[in-house]
Amino acid sequence: MANHYTYETKRPNIVFAISAVLVASFVLWGALSPGSLETAANTALDFMIETFGWYYMIITAIFVALSLFLVVSPFGKIRLGKSDDRPEYNYPTWVGMIFAAGIGVGFVFWGVAEPVLYFDDPPDNIAPGTDQSAIVGLRYGVFHWSLHVWAIFGLVGLVLAYVQFRKNQPALISSAFSTLFGKQMQGWAGKSIDIFAVIATAMGVATTFGLSALQMSGGLSYISPLENNFLTQFTIIAIVTVLFMVSAATGVNRGIKYLSNVNLVLASILLLFVIFVGPTLFIADNFVQVLGGYIANIIPMSLQMTPYSDSDWLGNNTIFFWAWHMSWAPFIGLFIARISRGRTVREFMMGVLLLPSLVGVIWFTAFGSTGLHQEIFGGTGISSIVAESPEVALFDMLSNMPLAFISSVLAFILIGIFFITSADSASYVLGVMTSQGGLKPMISIKFIWGVLIAGTASVLLLTGGLEGLQTAAIVSALPFSFIMLGMLACMLILMTRDLKEIREQAKETERNEIKQDLRDELYDDLKEEVYEEIRNDISETKSAPSVEENDTDDHNPKKE
Repeated sequence: MANHYTYETKRPNIVFAISAVLVASFVLWGALSPGSLETAANTALDFMIETFGWYYMIITAIFVALSLFLVVSPFGKIRLGKSDDRPEYNYPTWVGMIFAAGIGVGFVFWGVAEPVLYFDDPPDNIAPGTDQSAIVGLRYGVFHWSLHVWAIFGLVGLVLAYVQFRKNQPALISSAFSTLFGKQMQGWAGKSIDIFAVIATAMGVATTFGLSALQMSGGLSYISPLENNFLTQFTIIAIVTVLFMVSAATGVNRGIKYLSNVNLVLASILLLFVIFVGPTLFIADNFVQVLGGYIANIIPMSLQMTPYSDSDWLGNNTIFFWAWHMSWAPFIGLFIARISRGRTVREFMMGVLLLPSLVGVIWFTAFGSTGLHQEIFGGTGISSIVAESPEVALFDMLSNMPLAFISSVLAFILIGIFFITSADSASYVLGVMTSQGGLKPMISIKFIWGVLIAGTASVLLLTGGLEGLQTAAIVSALPFSFIMLGMLACMLILMTRDLKEIREQAKETERNEIKQDLRDELYDDLKEEVYEEIRNDISETKSAPSVEENDTDDHNPKKE
């Protein structure tokens, strides 16, 4: 079995220069004139939601359908690599690295906040503060973090893994097109695609940075005298930037791998703590109801729009999450691809789509149910606190449970490690994307991207806080969504060709085996026949009188 793959170091190219300058210009704009940046961003946001809201909804639904199709289709047996390649990482480590790459930040930030927020601010036609709004709130929390998000990440990761390890193309978004269009993608067409992907990734990752900084700042305000303000958030970003640089210098197989395993353990401990120390039976009942409601309503929820209403609920929530996940997709996708060589398409999609989705159902049901239980039956007022500062949702919930300080410190460490690993993997991915696809980018390039992302997150927090982060994600995702559709079309064409080739090879192998079997059978029959003839000849020869004996008899003098 081949388990060794050479990861190249390539020098940065024009894609790095242009995208780095654009991101740096954005940071300078926000630092020098935050007011004008905020105005421009809000204008762009309103245009995107009003004009392309329907588009975000329908393409995300298509992504889920395509992902499920790939799991059960004949394409599933195609291997991401050579026929004798096998996975580089065992299954638990692989799953842990997927979570720690960045999605864990979203789980921890929104696990309590979303269901509690939707309890008082539910979708249209649902009365706020009711049992129905609590159920719908949990369902939408699960909806935003299960199949749809993992379908987006998984498909981008699948395309990149396919062209890297099966087609020997560099780890670039444009590689999905160059496999079909060849030299046409070596010019500005391919470079433009990569630049758009880098910008979208930088904004999506900056959103994640900002969320982590917001939540760590909120957590510090609960376990220390520090205030939850921009200065604290900026300080956290600066410290984490230094820490992730240490991790980045060790490479994927050490820094990210070890931190991912630690984070998987800490997240499991926190989840089990909430389930067994919190309202266990209430969580169990909600799990069954939410899972059933999610399965029954996934299609209506996926295709829901409000053309007869002025409500902005979908834009502020579902459409924001779909756009954010798309802007995040090159980052998560390329990283998942990097760690998935040797797996089959079916194994890859099942691992990326189904298991994380189930974890999403469990996580949001456990944390959301606990927050709702405190609000409805405990009268803690968590909903009003979360409405004002969603970043403190987790810590406010933990403060109302036993071992509050210990669990809050554990949560803070968990968020911190998620922050470091997501920053580490983000700088790695951006380094790869701007270094001609070399899977071992220069440390200096990773450091530059780390600083630029940290600066972008700081500017977004300065200009608009959480709303600023959401705006950047939605606006930057639109160009990449068109690129993503093209990537998927190219992948399906390549897979169709490869599957046809695999089937022809299988038929040829089968024909050769049949021919060989016939040859062997004919050979055995012929050999047996020849052996039989030889035995008969030998037997006849032994039984017949020899010529010499006959001659002797003829010349015997006595006989004469």
